Amino acid sequence: MTSAWRTRLTALFEMPLPILGGGLMWLSDAGYVSALVRAGCMAFMTARSFDTLDELDDQLTRCREACGGRPFGVNLTLSRRGAANAAVADQLERALAHGVRHFETVGPQPGPLFDRIHAGGGVVIHKCASIEHALKAQAQGADALALVGPEAGGHPGMNEMPASLLCALALPQLRVPLALGGGIGSGRQIAGALALGCDGVVMGTRFLVADEVAIHPAYRQRLLAARAEDSVLRLRSTGHPWRVLDNGTARAVAALEAKGASNYEDFGPLVLGRTGRDGAYRGGDAEAGLLSMGPAIGFAQRAQPVADIVAGLMHDARAALQCAADTMPG
Repeated sequence: MTSAWRTRLTALFEMPLPILGGGLMWLSDAGYVSALVRAGCMAFMTARSFDTLDELDDQLTRCREACGGRPFGVNLTLSRRGAANAAVADQLERALAHGVRHFETVGPQPGPLFDRIHAGGGVVIHKCASIEHALKAQAQGADALALVGPEAGGHPGMNEMPASLLCALALPQLRVPLALGGGIGSGRQIAGALALGCDGVVMGTRFLVADEVAIHPAYRQRLLAARAEDSVLRLRSTGHPWRVLDNGTARAVAALEAKGASNYEDFGPLVLGRTGRDGAYRGGDAEAGLLSMGPAIGFAQRAQPVADIVAGLMHDARAALQCAADTMPG
């Protein structure tokens, strides 16, 4: 059933399997991205994870070498604050200079960025959390779209519709390839997304415990002990919610929201990304910072290499599709 994995998305990104590795802020480095690419997926290095262009250059070089000639991608994130987007143009030029032609974009008004990617010979998938934004991105030239539901770890937007419902409603309105994201951590869900009519899936949380993800061993153990119910949504009061691990910081943020806090500035260092990066990812303190994590953590039972996780996912997806085929009449 290898033909089952041939979709418009696998063709667009020159990958054998219909899996896109979610961009993990601070963690989507050369090790993580290249491991997914070697396993047959596509992954995107998060350019804004690096403080300088020189650091990005170094990681791009390492990733290209580790991928052994296979294509890999780069994530470019646009901000609602226009001045903060000056760096995105430089990040794109560095990526193109390293031969990267596959891009994932996030954020408002992506049309001009699409144009620059296309001018450089690249293709782009735009990630969004509403059908309205997906249709706008399609009209502006996105080659593919990723729709994520509120189950997604990180920043899933204000949409409250589950990922599967969101995509079922969107599919008749879209002409470009579509990936489903949010809460996906099993092969059965991959099979379900393909049966729904999607061209692939986006997965992030399921890979957090992979051996190649550069997190402190103590934090990895905390993730392995987590349940799906340990994923909570915070900062809805700001209009930019964040799905995270239920830890001391998440509870402190909830208390401030209950008192009326509604601007990022009201939460101080609790909501700074570097608080989690330095405290948890590097220091092993699972209570430090808001730490992106979706309920798909419930599928992560043990630490494994990325290749083993992917092999297990596709084995289960194939079995689920075969089971469905066996129940079809005629």
